[in-house]
Amino acid sequence: MSYGRKPIPPFPGWAAALGPGIVWMALAQGSGELIWWPYIVAKYGLTFLFLLIPACFLQYPLTVEIGRYTLLTGESIFQGFIRLHRGFGIFLWILMTLSFLWFGAFASAGGTAMAALTRFPAGWSPRGQTLFWAYATIAIFLIAILLSGVVYTLIEWFMKIVAVTTVAGLLWACLQPEVFQATPGFFAGLFGISDPIPRPWDRADATKLLTAITFAGLGGFWILFYSYWLRDKGSAMAAHVGRITGLAGKPETITAEGFLPEETADAPAHWARWERYLSTDALIGICGNLATTLMTCLLAYALLFPKGLLPQEYELAVVQSRFFEVSWGAFGRILFLIVAAAFLTDTWLATADAVSRMQADIVTILFPATKKISVRHWYYIFLGLLTGITSLTMLLDQPGPLILVSAVIGFAGTVIFPVALYLLNHRLLAAQLPEWARPSKRSAWLLGVSFIAYFCLAVGYLWIVWAGGS
Repeated sequence: MSYGRKPIPPFPGWAAALGPGIVWMALAQGSGELIWWPYIVAKYGLTFLFLLIPACFLQYPLTVEIGRYTLLTGESIFQGFIRLHRGFGIFLWILMTLSFLWFGAFASAGGTAMAALTRFPAGWSPRGQTLFWAYATIAIFLIAILLSGVVYTLIEWFMKIVAVTTVAGLLWACLQPEVFQATPGFFAGLFGISDPIPRPWDRADATKLLTAITFAGLGGFWILFYSYWLRDKGSAMAAHVGRITGLAGKPETITAEGFLPEETADAPAHWARWERYLSTDALIGICGNLATTLMTCLLAYALLFPKGLLPQEYELAVVQSRFFEVSWGAFGRILFLIVAAAFLTDTWLATADAVSRMQADIVTILFPATKKISVRHWYYIFLGLLTGITSLTMLLDQPGPLILVSAVIGFAGTVIFPVALYLLNHRLLAAQLPEWARPSKRSAWLLGVSFIAYFCLAVGYLWIVWAGGS
């Protein structure tokens, strides 16, 4: 397949263009912020807090390069990986599919909040109540997707509400006196100044720490969603490609191949604005996620750590209700559980949508005969399959272990992505781009830093878990 050439659209203005970064931020408010970073801080105090900021910003070069490919070609990042090497694309496809077999755990994690809030159905066990609410929220979101005209619009609208509500609630809780008094010590720990580890290191927490680092933002294969949100937003060259899921009742507009920018007099200026947008939108997602993670960690340090309270099993989102209860009493507890339910179940909504897009995209690229069925119909087929599969995997274990399984599989992809993105954008694509559209050497070096960091994390994790290190 070759790239066509079309004019690069002018930047439409910030109000019209912003959105994917906010969806990125809201989706990232799933396990890393609400579960594993608070768990690590509640159990080990400030010992590992210094890893948080680097963990968030390690994802910046990857996010930018993923977005760069879609803005310059209109294609999904997975189509780029298949262009790079068909076998490599298939390998990533298999790994991605395995990773997302378990994401129903986020619905069951949100179900822990609703079960604690309602104690309904009465007389059921905590596990039974959790699963009831998990299936109920999946059913509600599935109906919302099926009734939506443009699914991305639904996702962006809902995720913006979740992001704003979460940030406002956490900020209010952090301003309460009991929490505010812990702030100086907390920020000292953020930069590596902390007391000795308060309890012996539990090697079983290695996966949880890895998950916290990986999900300090959108880790694993979740980070690839950014490409699909940009494409459905119609950003830059994606405006020529169309949506996977078009307006109800209208013909599908998605094209088989992307387009590179034509060399016109105003193209360099247009691309410069789009490139600034990409950097800003990615930073909105990363910095917004960092801010909310810092707040949940501060609340865990001030309220959970002194009492030894740890989020686990079927109370993943229940222990943290202490966050709001400190300022608003019983009403605060109820409010937090509602926020936590949205916080976690929106992860299922956005992930079900994005993974269905990815599967429909990949299948129609790899197997041309499948185009007898429209990409939009493949999207709904995969949405149904994913709903069924994740509904079954929720029954296998508590939500925490299932999320950890997904994170470990996804981390393998995280180690691979920097190398693949360098070869795709800085080698394959750059050779076909005009000088003004080629990525800089600085962006290549940043990818190298991310790769080294993730590779060292992978080696350290394997050493601790398999070689008996401590």
